[in-house]
Amino acid sequence: MLCSAAGEKSALLWSMRSYTLIRRLEGHQSSVVSCDFSPDSALLVTASYDACVIMWDPYTGEQLRTLRHVPLHSTLDFSSEIHTSSLRSVCFSPEGLYLATVADDRLLRIWALELRSPVAFAPMTNGLCCMYFPHGGFIATGTRDGHVQFWTAPRVLSSLKHLCRKALRTFLTTYQVLALPIPRKLKEFLTYRTF
Repeated sequence: MLCSAAGEKSALLWSMRSYTLIRRLEGHQSSVVSCDFSPDSALLVTASYDACVIMWDPYTGEQLRTLRHVPLHSTLDFSSEIHTSSLRSVCFSPEGLYLATVADDRLLRIWALELRSPVAFAPMTNGLCCMYFPHGGFIATGTRDGHVQFWTAPRVLSSLKHLCRKALRTFLTTYQVLALPIPRKLKEFLTYRTF
């Protein structure tokens, strides 16, 4: 599966087997500008100028969560323009428990998926993109003026239950998980409906 974000209010999922459109993910109120799959490919996040990150199940097209950028306290908010929270980039951490976002409000945010809220902030100017180091611990951000900045990121030791979920979801689709003869609560955990 491949996801494309072309500046429309939706993201497109494509089959890499048949090179055809699988589905259109609609739910943003403005242009989708960035997307990223979780390390186990069970989740997809999209970021938009509408200041929201939407977490999707790419197999079903279901919206699982919406993370909204809200202005920080005025002492940390560097601008009062209307579009200061327009998102520019989103990416998953290597273990799949955190997201990083870059927005026009001059902040890099790190989100804990369990908490659905930012756990760390870093001031940056002209942010354009972000990417985690493949082994974790660092985030690189690119700016519109051509600079790259490196940031330390929270490191986490994944729980055994998360490692098991990640291992299973690497090769099982949502539909395959739902067909397993296991309790409903376990299915909800394995499909990221609960953490």
